[in-house]
Amino acid sequence: RLASVASFFISRIDTAIDELVGERLDETQTGEQYVLLQSIRGQVAIANAKLAYQRYQEIFRGEHWQALADRGARTQRLLWASTSIKNPAYRDVRYVEELIGPDTVNTMPPTTLDAFRDHGRPRASLQEDLEIAQDILDTVQQLGISMAEVTGRLLEDGVRLFAQAFDKLLEVVATAREAANQEKVARLQYSLPAQLASEVKVVLEDWEQQDKVRRLWARDASLWTNSDEGRWLDRLAITQDQLVHLSDLHRIARAVEGKYFKDIVLLGMGGSSLAPEVMCMTFGTPENYPQLHVLDSTDPGQIKALEDKIDLTRTGFIVSSKSGSTLEPNILKQYFFAKASDVLGPKTVGHHFVAITDPGSKLQHIAEGDGFRQVFYGLPGIGGRYSALSNFGMIPAAAIGVDIADFLDRTNEMVEACAACVPASDNPGVILGIILGLSANHGRDKVTIILSPDIASLGAWLEQLLAESTGKQGKGLIPVDSEALGPPEIYDDDRLFVYLRLATAPDANQDAAVAQLEQAGHAVVRISITDLYDLGQEFFRWEIATAVAGSTLGINPFNQPDVEASKVAAHRLAAEYEIRGALPGESALTEDDSFILYTDEHNTAALREIAGAKTSVADYIKAHLNRLWTGDYFALLAYLARNQAHQSTLQAIRHQVRDSFKVATCLGFGPRFLHSTGQAYKGGPDTGVFLQITCDDAIDLPVPGQRYSFGVIKAAQARGDLQVMAERGRRALRIHLGKDTLAGLRQLRELMAFVIKQN
Repeated sequence: RLASVASFFISRIDTAIDELVGERLDETQTGEQYVLLQSIRGQVAIANAKLAYQRYQEIFRGEHWQALADRGARTQRLLWASTSIKNPAYRDVRYVEELIGPDTVNTMPPTTLDAFRDHGRPRASLQEDLEIAQDILDTVQQLGISMAEVTGRLLEDGVRLFAQAFDKLLEVVATAREAANQEKVARLQYSLPAQLASEVKVVLEDWEQQDKVRRLWARDASLWTNSDEGRWLDRLAITQDQLVHLSDLHRIARAVEGKYFKDIVLLGMGGSSLAPEVMCMTFGTPENYPQLHVLDSTDPGQIKALEDKIDLTRTGFIVSSKSGSTLEPNILKQYFFAKASDVLGPKTVGHHFVAITDPGSKLQHIAEGDGFRQVFYGLPGIGGRYSALSNFGMIPAAAIGVDIADFLDRTNEMVEACAACVPASDNPGVILGIILGLSANHGRDKVTIILSPDIASLGAWLEQLLAESTGKQGKGLIPVDSEALGPPEIYDDDRLFVYLRLATAPDANQDAAVAQLEQAGHAVVRISITDLYDLGQEFFRWEIATAVAGSTLGINPFNQPDVEASKVAAHRLAAEYEIRGALPGESALTEDDSFILYTDEHNTAALREIAGAKTSVADYIKAHLNRLWTGDYFALLAYLARNQAHQSTLQAIRHQVRDSFKVATCLGFGPRFLHSTGQAYKGGPDTGVFLQITCDDAIDLPVPGQRYSFGVIKAAQARGDLQVMAERGRRALRIHLGKDTLAGLRQLRELMAFVIKQN
C-alpha cells in the first residue's frame, strides 16, 4: 500500500547535452560528426524518458509482479520533473506532449500547464518511436558523451538546490517558532576581541557552506579525525528515546516515593556520577523521596563518613558504571554489599541494589549473580561524559523526584534548536562550540566558568566534559571551575569567561563583575537560563558545543587515552601490592616535621637548578611556583576526603596563587578528577604546574576479597597519576601531609603565603 515515484529530470538533460553539443560544434564545422551532433540537439531528454518507461513496463509485469499486486502492491510511477522549456526555439509543450502514458506524473509549472490547456495535443506518446529513441542514445554514446556523467552532475546540483530551498523553508519556520518561543531556549550572547569575533563569523559561514551541521547529525567522522567518532553519537537521539520510554522512568519514581528507602547511595565515577550529583545538588530532595548521596572517592575517611550517615536497612544503592569494569565503583560495591549483607542477610541484600551499565558488561554479570533488584542499561554508542540525559543521569534524577517529563520536554527544545536543519549562525550549540575551539586556537584556552549559586554544581560536570573531551595531542580547553571572580586586572588574555546566569535567582555581584570583565575587553560568553528545569538544555547544548570544539581543534572529542594510562598505572601498583603486601618504595626529594616532597628525576633536576643550594620544603615549593609563566595554569590535585573544611582551605591556597602570579587555577579531588580533568592535565597543552597533595589516612577500610585496602588503592592512584604526568614531561610535585589532614592543609596555606610573599 506504499506509494512512491521515481523522479527524472527532463529539460535539464537537454540543456546539459545541448551545451556539450554547442562546444563541440564550435570545433567541428562539417563532416559526419557535425551531422550527428546536430541530430541529438533537444532530443536526448525525451529519448531517455521513453526508454526509462520501457524499463518500467518490464519491471512491473509478469507473474511475480502480479502476485505482489494481488496483495495490494502499487507500482513506482515515473515522475517527469523539470518539464518547462529552457530553449525558446523548442515547442513550449513538447515535454508534456511527448511524455504521456499510464502510471506517470508530470510536475509542470503553471505557465506550461496553461500553454498545454491552450494548444497541447494529448496522445499516448510514450510508446511511439522507441527505435528512434534508442538510436539517439546510441549516437550520444558514439559521440563519447557520458550520460552517467551528465545525469550524475545534474543529480548533485539538483540535490544541492533542493536542500538549499528546503533549508530556507525550515529557516522561515524556525524563525517563526523562535519568535513564538523566544524564552524557551536559553539565550547566548558573546563579547569577543575583534580578531576572534571576525574569525568566529568566518568559521560559522564555513560550517554553513560545508553543510557541517547536517554532517554532524549524520555522524560524519570526517568532521574530526575520520576514525571512530561516528559511533559515539547516539546521544543526539537520546532525549527523544527517553521521552518514548517515560513510563520506565515514572515507574522508578513511583517505586521509591513514600516507600521504605530513606537514602540512595550512588557508587560511580566520572560520567556515571557527575550528572546525578548536579541533579541532586540542584533540585534537592522533595518530600517523600529518598536523599541521594553520590560517592566517587576511594578516600577511606570520606567513605566512612557517608557510611555513618545512613541506615543500611533503609538505603538503596545504585552501582553505576558504563564499562562495568571501572575499579572504584566495583570495590565500593564490594564494600557496601558486604556491609549491607551483614545487616540484611545474604538472601535479601540484593533487593537493595540496582545497576546501571552497558549490556553485556562485567557489572551486569555481577548484578545478576548477586541478585540485584534490577539492571538498567545504557547505550554503547554514548560515551560516559556525554551520558547525562541517558539512564546514567535520568534514573537517579527520577529516584529523587525530579519531574522527568517536564525536564526532558524542555531539553527537547534545545535539541530542536541545535538540529541539523538549523543554520550554524543560529545554532546555539554550534555557535558556542566554535567560540570555544577558536578561543583555544587564539590562546584563550582557560575556560573560566561562572555560575549562578543555585546551579554551581554544573561546573564539575562541565569540567569533565570539556577537559576529558578536548585535552589531547597537546591541545585542548582547560576548564576553570569555582575560582572566585576578581577584578579584571588580575586576568591575562588567556581566558574565556562563560557566565551561566539563572534568571530566577541572579547574583548582583556576579552581574557587576562580569560587566567589568566585558568593559575591560575580556572575552565573555553569556548564557541566560530561565529556571532550574532548563538545566537539561545546557547538558545538550554543551555536548554539541564540545563536539564542535573538537572539530575546530582537529581532535577526537570522544576518546580519553591519558585517562586509560592513569588507570593502567594504578592497577599495576595495586596488583604489586596484592603480591607483595606493600607498594614499591620511593625516595623523598626533601622533608621536614610537617611535609614530605616527592617527584621524578626530571622534575628533581629542574627544581634543584632553580633552588640552587637551598633544599628546604619552602625552597622547593618556591622553586615550583616560579616555574609558572604567562599563559600557564596552577592545579591543586588533592587525594584527600572531599569535604567543606578541606575545600575551603584549598580554595584559599589557589586564590593566593591566582592573585600573585595572575594565572588560572584549578582544584581537583582524587581519584575523582582522574576521570575528568586528568585527561587534559596529561594530554592537553603543556601549560600546567601541578601540586599533588596526599596524606596519611587517619583510618583505613578493607576492600572485601582483596589484600589491599581503600587507603592503598588511593595511594596507588596518586602515585600512578604522578608517574604518568612525569612520563608526559609535566611540571609536577607531590606534597605529603600527616594524619591530621586539616591541620596539614592549614600549615600548607601558611607555607604558601610565606613563599609567595618572598616572591
